[in-house]
Amino acid sequence: MASEHPLDALRFPLRAAGFVGLTFGMYGLLEVDTALSSAADREVVLHTWMRRYGRALLKLYGLDVRASGLSGLFQQEPARGPAAGAEYYPGRDPAGVGRVFVMNHRSALDIMVTLAFFEATVVSRSDLAGWPVVGMAARRVGTLFVDRSSKRSGSAVVQAMCTALKRGRGVMVYPEGTTFSGDEVRPFRAGAFTAACRVGAQIVPVGLAYGGADSSYVDESFAAHMARVSRARRIPAALEVGAPLATAGQNVDAVRDESHQAVQALVHRARARLASDI
Repeated sequence: MASEHPLDALRFPLRAAGFVGLTFGMYGLLEVDTALSSAADREVVLHTWMRRYGRALLKLYGLDVRASGLSGLFQQEPARGPAAGAEYYPGRDPAGVGRVFVMNHRSALDIMVTLAFFEATVVSRSDLAGWPVVGMAARRVGTLFVDRSSKRSGSAVVQAMCTALKRGRGVMVYPEGTTFSGDEVRPFRAGAFTAACRVGAQIVPVGLAYGGADSSYVDESFAAHMARVSRARRIPAALEVGAPLATAGQNVDAVRDESHQAVQALVHRARARLASDI
């Protein structure tokens, strides 16, 4: 491993302080904006601040994300702030049904990428709800928490996903169930695909790859993971978004298998694009 620059060790505490400041600062601004908005506009306000928060975190942690997908399906954020003009993928389809986004899971940084580019509620592990700062932010933006060791919790989250999708809310799922290293996409759990098939929601496959320093979150504490990735001056990443997959009238297992194949192909495409940019 190459020797670190003296400033590298300082990036973790500085970025940690920046993270806390951004989280509480934008939380406060979200609450003010929400209070000043009509009830009909509050969902738009929430997602606007989620995107701003995600993009601010990308800058804070030196993430250089190059997103590519079906540009015709992307929309431009209204010109109302620092993220004006930024592309994001809308959470609902033209019929008003929420979309299910499925992506490989490699790092805690994945959450930042999701917030920055997708209009979606995240499905996350249940213990995150109690984490300092992180848990507060996750609860405020409507994260759906699941205890993967509990069948009752899993069933409840599937039902919650169905309700969100029917209301036109997008849902982001990391269906591998936990983080892994490397570009191999592990088998997908069925919950998100069950919800999508029940509602007839589109599934949007997404592949993500990181370059530079190893960003995988495996066999370490969250603090150790963030300390390690925070020391990098810049982390290149490639995000590939695939064509939406129809689920109406489809078999859950078949949809899950098709989605897995699509995500794996998109991860390989993302990795190839990173390699070509070096």
